[in-house]
Amino acid sequence: MATIDRQATTLALAHALSAAERGLAVIPLSRTKLPALRSPHRDTPPAQPSAPPCHGECGRFGHGVYDASTDPARIRELFAAAPWATGYGIACGLPPHHLIGVDLDVKTGTDASVSLRELALRHLFTIPATVVVLTPSGGRHLWLTGPPDVVVPNSAGRLAPGIDIRGAGGYLVGPGSRTDQGVYATAPGSAHLPPAPCPPALLRLLLPPPRAPHHRAPPSAGRHGQGLVQFVLAAHEGQRNTRLFWAACRAYENGLGPALVAPLVDAALSTGLTEREARATIASAARLTGHRP
Repeated sequence: MATIDRQATTLALAHALSAAERGLAVIPLSRTKLPALRSPHRDTPPAQPSAPPCHGECGRFGHGVYDASTDPARIRELFAAAPWATGYGIACGLPPHHLIGVDLDVKTGTDASVSLRELALRHLFTIPATVVVLTPSGGRHLWLTGPPDVVVPNSAGRLAPGIDIRGAGGYLVGPGSRTDQGVYATAPGSAHLPPAPCPPALLRLLLPPPRAPHHRAPPSAGRHGQGLVQFVLAAHEGQRNTRLFWAACRAYENGLGPALVAPLVDAALSTGLTEREARATIASAARLTGHRP
């Protein structure tokens, strides 16, 4: 049974409620940095093996980041159900901030901060002043925000060795949390800052790379345009907006944006997006790349 440290739990709850006031959805964490509440379905096999996993539809706690909330009453209920919690997690990808966490590790034998600066020089972006959380191991978490219509996936080491990304479905350990390794703390001078928007060039690096196309595209799109349209056509549910946004960014960067709007919209419609959703995503890509939609 988990050891209960009432003072640590009280402090964690206070920090979690403070974060919620800033619009950040939170969950209680244990000293291991894992969600404090175990799944209520852990000992119950699903009635239908092919059924999608429960993300809280059952009404019980224990669904990890899907329990995250900004409602003070619900947060108190979560911590009451987990009196052994000594920290809290902040869900990424949720409105209003659509938080993206850049985790710069120091345990891999590489300096992730140097790797990020090299990426910034190579891809011509600047790391903005933003919230920085210092980890007990000497690493840093940078808090950035993303566009509401872009889904940034979680990744580990894909951007560069030692750089992990916390996106949709992930969470960051909140400052003030106490773990087995120590306490997470906001870096001096950054506590008052709001999370800064993710630089467009960095955001594009965080999106999934294109996969080999499986569908034919309209011949009028041109060879490069056909590949972008095919990339959208190959999207599965859950990645349609992300693929459309990535393809639209590439189109505008290569001077094909206006010519590919109609083919990209048609491709998005074939994957199940509505025309309104598709055009909004393409317009967001246009603005992000410095073009008029």
